[in-house]
Amino acid sequence: MLEMKGIGASAGIAIAKAYRLEEPNLTVEKKNISDFEAEVKRFEEAIEQSKKELETIKSHALKELGEDKAEIFSAHLLVLSDPELLNPVKDKIKSDSVNAEFALKETADMFVSMFESMDNEYMQERAADIRDVTKRVTGHLLGVDIPNPSLISEEVIIVAGDLTPSDTAQLNRRFVKGFTTDIGGRTSHSAIMARSLEIPAVVGTKVATKELQNGVLVIVDGINGDVIVDPSQETIKQYEEKHQSFLAQKAEWAKLVNEPTVTNDGHHVELAANIGTPDDVKGVLENGGEAVGLYRTEFLYMGRDQLPTEEEQFDAYKTVLERMEGKSVVVRTLDIGGDKELPYLELPKEMNPFLGYRAIRLCLDEQEIFRTQLRALLRASTYGNLKIMFPMIATVNEFKEAKAILLEEKAKLQAEGQTVADDIEVGMMVEIPASAVIADQFAKEVDFFSIGTNDLIQYTMAADRMNEQVSYLYQPYNPAILRLITIVIEAAHKEGKWVGMCGEMAGDEIAIPILLGLGLDEFSMSATSILPARTQISKLSKKETESFKEQILSMSTTEEVVQFVKENFHLS
Repeated sequence: MLEMKGIGASAGIAIAKAYRLEEPNLTVEKKNISDFEAEVKRFEEAIEQSKKELETIKSHALKELGEDKAEIFSAHLLVLSDPELLNPVKDKIKSDSVNAEFALKETADMFVSMFESMDNEYMQERAADIRDVTKRVTGHLLGVDIPNPSLISEEVIIVAGDLTPSDTAQLNRRFVKGFTTDIGGRTSHSAIMARSLEIPAVVGTKVATKELQNGVLVIVDGINGDVIVDPSQETIKQYEEKHQSFLAQKAEWAKLVNEPTVTNDGHHVELAANIGTPDDVKGVLENGGEAVGLYRTEFLYMGRDQLPTEEEQFDAYKTVLERMEGKSVVVRTLDIGGDKELPYLELPKEMNPFLGYRAIRLCLDEQEIFRTQLRALLRASTYGNLKIMFPMIATVNEFKEAKAILLEEKAKLQAEGQTVADDIEVGMMVEIPASAVIADQFAKEVDFFSIGTNDLIQYTMAADRMNEQVSYLYQPYNPAILRLITIVIEAAHKEGKWVGMCGEMAGDEIAIPILLGLGLDEFSMSATSILPARTQISKLSKKETESFKEQILSMSTTEEVVQFVKENFHLS
């Protein structure tokens, strides 16, 4: 029996035989060619074949995973139409007199190397997209079949160096019980899709393909990030019991779907969900979400070659508001830049895009884009309970300017005879330490705050959370972070305003008792985290969590805070 440790990317327990998803031999040799036109034509035919396959995969993903996951393949199709990739390949075929597959490899390797060297997650994912797409094209050029996971017809656990988005989208839940990979993290495409499919997954083991052979029995523990190879009968029994406990826990969570989120001493907080597309609303309601605490509208702008029209945006916002049936929907205005780029906008290249021309900074400068979005939101406002939130606000003047533009567009619409809701709350994300420090000034202007801890933590600690060398500094429970959160909550409550949180921290079991004690009003998280959080909160006493507030805020290290919470709230 062998045990491997990785990252639990999708919760659950799976026990089945290993199925190695072998990489095909795509070794490319350099060959001299003389018929340039024929070689370019062969390359173009391989591109067209790949496009047809990706359209099929995209349709399957749309059916099984929903619109936002299927958009990954829209991005892949854009890669296959991108002249910045295709033209250099054709030029290389002609100028160097080389075969198409060699020209493609040389060009793709250059782009992959360039993107992987960039220190942000979005660009690293673009490298993965290029690898995935060029592998498919190379397979057609070489006449080699690319593995098709959708053909698996028995219960297995997939073992791979990595799973591409194409691979993951084709997994059949009926037969694929789990997967484990050498590389990857919780935010990789494959991990996100695994959670959507509810397939247990452990990624980043480093040695899965080295240690696992076809047919060997494997246990994947996506809860704790463990992989057990060739387990004993006793171990199998232990994990079968653990699997039953997990199912029983899910059944317990399910009982609270239609219940409010109330502590054992009667204090109510709102549990909301973060979404990216209208299709995600189904998961919010199925998991008992009381609101949408963050609608990331940038997905409307991504995976396409031009800006969405006002009508397209109106339809999306209207759909979400109607499906939520009067429950609050907080829509974040366009948050592009940093790790999210739009190729068709041709934004300037920056040394540090996370601290650059992004979010509200871009919107206040590119007002036509901003005003189009605001008009669509205002027109949709009569179809539900809309709240509008501006991201990346650093100064009071930025908020005032953004709100003034919103009110201008509202007045224009009303002058045109359009009906607009009168009670739209307008708030801001708190993700920059400067805005947290002067939250008392902002609280006089806003209707609500939503704390974006993902950015607030890395900006406060001056540590990129995607950089492995400094990842130890990404500390949600650091007293500095907790004090900033306290400043924001107390400033808001003093002005009679409410505070939500839409970062990963809101659904974290260590953070929940702390945030409850600090007075957070709304917790927004991934839909699948809502019921576990509601169960946890139902067992907590608001009065007790408040009694620990000063003690926690006086601590000096993350480790002290975590140890204290575990001991006092009986967390393992």
